Amino acid sequence: MGLDFLILMKQEWAVIAILFILLFIKVGSKEWNNENILNLVNVLLLANFVAGLFGNRDGILFNEMFKTNQLIVTEKNILSLGTYIIALQSYSWLKNHKHVLEFYMLLLSTLLGMFYMISAGNLLMFYLGLELSSIPLAALANFDLEKRKSSEAAFKFIISSAFSSGLLLFGISLVYGLTGTLTFSDLSQHLNGSPLQIFAFILLIAGFSFKISAVPFHLWTADVYEGSPVTVTSYFSVISKAAVLFVLVTVLYTVFKPLAITWYNILYVLSVLTMVIGNLFAIRQRNLKRFLAFSSIAQVGFILIGITGSSHAGSASVVYFVLIYTFSNLGAFGVISLVSAITGKEHIEDYKGFYKSNPFLSWVLAISLFSLAGIPPTAGFFGKFFLIMAGAGQGNYLLIIIAAINMIVSLYYYLKVVKAIFMDANEHPIEKLRIPPSPRLAFYICIAGILLTGLMSYVYEYIFSLSTGF
Repeated sequence: MGLDFLILMKQEWAVIAILFILLFIKVGSKEWNNENILNLVNVLLLANFVAGLFGNRDGILFNEMFKTNQLIVTEKNILSLGTYIIALQSYSWLKNHKHVLEFYMLLLSTLLGMFYMISAGNLLMFYLGLELSSIPLAALANFDLEKRKSSEAAFKFIISSAFSSGLLLFGISLVYGLTGTLTFSDLSQHLNGSPLQIFAFILLIAGFSFKISAVPFHLWTADVYEGSPVTVTSYFSVISKAAVLFVLVTVLYTVFKPLAITWYNILYVLSVLTMVIGNLFAIRQRNLKRFLAFSSIAQVGFILIGITGSSHAGSASVVYFVLIYTFSNLGAFGVISLVSAITGKEHIEDYKGFYKSNPFLSWVLAISLFSLAGIPPTAGFFGKFFLIMAGAGQGNYLLIIIAAINMIVSLYYYLKVVKAIFMDANEHPIEKLRIPPSPRLAFYICIAGILLTGLMSYVYEYIFSLSTGF
């Protein structure tokens, strides 16, 4: 039992070990400078990701409170890879920051909460993991301590998060009162579709929708993204959202499978609203962080289409798209983060003529935006294709037509940024920027992921093989 406890929770123990190493450095030594700390953290996070690839086993612990299998391990590895890329990209911002160790301790605390959330086999365990991942995020949003917008972002996030957590916890309490259990494997046997059960389920969906920024629970997103440091914004947009999406698929496909007709209709409406409103608001944005905030909202609409497929293909397409989205969004945010850290510029107009002085960064940003738009041969095209095909499996062709129209609309605002970079003139373009080795490595990883993940069919086939448990 003791050995199983260590092996099955290997990824959680790895994150805890890194947290303790950073804590010991914080309290025990004053000789570490920021560059050494950043290099050490990058090595530890790379080791954490590599360790997650080997020696994994399926199993259950603590009376089904904690469970793991190959699909869950893969999902955690995607989050670990994304966190490693973000750590590489944050070099230029954190190298002169006073609180580097505190930043990574908060970041890894949220990652640990997400790991517990993904492995939860019980609604209460899921809620505890969700709170562990959410509370440090508010502190991270306020990490630019000298900026008022950062404090405002943290305040808006914590208030909105508290409200959504209240809805979620109320829904969980109703579910327990109606079924007498919180264990995932037992819940489905007690669901009969009564009005009170559907009401409890709607409360749970509202809590999930806030975390993934689905309309109409998206109102916090743009303000929090704009006010937070760019590195934290990319973490919000990719890692935090991906973890909740992974859990949402599991909960809908297993726990609430008896209510499939109900949640299909709810997700149908949510996906249409999220795509349309996300795209319409993205067109109007001038700040790149707000632009990518509404872009990420629209992307959630496409993901919800895949989830409505309620099949092995639906589960696989969501995990596959999240992997692609990780490379694409982090590639875009990486460029914005580097430019913001050095020049402080974050508006689309600032990037006019960017290609003339920074061709490498221009191509990284352009390829990332092409992938987010779903333009072939980038991986984003294949990701959206599999999502739409999974949704089409339910015969909801009207939803597919709406998605296709929204993809065309999204081309306009993504290409608007590309036009500013490559075609528009600027009397005072951003000067040529020196790219440190760590961010450069992150850019290479993102571009390789965007170009190869879609072309290597093995990636999707492997994820599909793991999703057959649904």
